[in-house]
Amino acid sequence: MNFIFTEENLIKIEALKLRYPSPQALCLPCLWMAQHQEGYISINAIDAISETLGIAPMEVYRVATFYTMFHLEPQEKLNVQVCKTLSCKLCGSDAILEHLKNKEVNIIHTECLGSCGTAPVMQINDTFYENLTPEKVDAILKELL
Repeated sequence: MNFIFTEENLIKIEALKLRYPSPQALCLPCLWMAQHQEGYISINAIDAISETLGIAPMEVYRVATFYTMFHLEPQEKLNVQVCKTLSCKLCGSDAILEHLKNKEVNIIHTECLGSCGTAPVMQINDTFYENLTPEKVDAILKELL
């Protein structure tokens, strides 16, 4: 099955081309659009991005595999990213990680999520959850699952 960007995404890409200095710089926004459109980054999406930007498919693949927020396979469970940097660690992210091990979610122990003042922090899809406790995590997951 071939991947084709929606008309809306193609318009966004054309508008972004005017703002970015090179096609390679558009790789991240295109990967985001493809993942939001399809739910993950398929090989066909990588080929479409490559063709759209005029760069090698391996360059797109290299970027997609570097960042933990991109998924190369469909996801069956919620992807829960938990910050592992010092602020979150000092505020209890280890307890959050341990608590999540008993849940039906994919745990991604990731670098800084950029919300040190509200640590510990996790991200599910595009939503941040801050000032976490195990009880707050349970309430969030109950709402989402």
